[in-house]
Amino acid sequence: MVSNKQFLDSLRDQGVDFFCGVPDSLLKSFCAYLSSHTADSEHIITANEGAAVGLAAGYHISTGKLPLVYLQNSGLGNAVNPLLSLADTEVYSIPMILMIGWRGEPGVKDEPQHHKQGRVQNRMLEAMEVPFYILDSETDDISGFVSQVAGDARKLSGPVAVVVRKDTFEEFNSAESDAIGYELSREEAIYHVLDRLSENDIVVSTTGKPSREVYEYRKKKGQGHQNDFLTVGSMGHTSHIALGIALHTARKVICLDGDGSLIMHMGSLCINGSIAPANFKHIVLNNGAHDSVGGQPTLGFEISIPGIAEACGYKKVYTAADSSEMEKRLDNFLQSEGPSLLEVRVKKGARNDLGRPESTPVQNKMDLMNLLKSE
Repeated sequence: MVSNKQFLDSLRDQGVDFFCGVPDSLLKSFCAYLSSHTADSEHIITANEGAAVGLAAGYHISTGKLPLVYLQNSGLGNAVNPLLSLADTEVYSIPMILMIGWRGEPGVKDEPQHHKQGRVQNRMLEAMEVPFYILDSETDDISGFVSQVAGDARKLSGPVAVVVRKDTFEEFNSAESDAIGYELSREEAIYHVLDRLSENDIVVSTTGKPSREVYEYRKKKGQGHQNDFLTVGSMGHTSHIALGIALHTARKVICLDGDGSLIMHMGSLCINGSIAPANFKHIVLNNGAHDSVGGQPTLGFEISIPGIAEACGYKKVYTAADSSEMEKRLDNFLQSEGPSLLEVRVKKGARNDLGRPESTPVQNKMDLMNLLKSE
């Protein structure tokens, strides 16, 4: 396996000392090592992948140096615009290294939302005319590999990608504590919400572990899944999926969002508040972390999510930090005229035996569509 230290040292030998991006489970060990071995000014976790490309471009413009942007391949779509209209050699010609986690690589077991992305990823890079190199656990000359990538980025004066296969980096766990100090787990908060809903209410849950937790609880209670849209990809778009449903049903629509998801495309709050459907209920399960891909920090605890929502036109906003507060806030929140938002501050982490949906995404969609057609 590739040594995190050797890889970072090799990058620094090539003058690469600025890193930004959005966390990925395949890159979590290297990203954790980065966090532990760089200054805050050298490593910035961005709201989305396109913003990371913009940040890297500004860094190069101000220093003339070569930055590195890391991302999961599912975030490549967010980065396409600034890669082609900003960094490309035919526009501003800005050199940078893209480090892309290869989720859904053909022949490697992965979740359904990653299969298509993994299959077309390299053809996307080819179509964008971005040269790429594959890094895996068998890559032996790390110094030479990094030297070639950095040299080609400078020679091209444009983006060059490193595609990282599963299980490439040696395991590294940060010494930072996972303890946040909040009483509720995210899963417990989800239980509180689901137990208060009627059989007519619709739930749209965000990507990653929250959707898995919704599915598990419905199964545990012997309930069907026809009232739920379990978002398995499309991070950051959950609230607009919920908005699209809310605008075309009389049912109450509850969006179970995460802090990382909300921050990724925070502009959606403005539209939600402007259109203002009365049946739109937005719950943000805020643990201050990208929990589904390694637990790297977000700014969820550094900003006022309710304050931002209120400024964007949400009619009512609430905050809860423990089960008692949540019980007090839930009834008012669910009965209020929307759009309304409830931030629930929860602790980081999930149980190790958390299952995954047994139905396919298409089956999930059709079950919900059939329910909505029955109105």
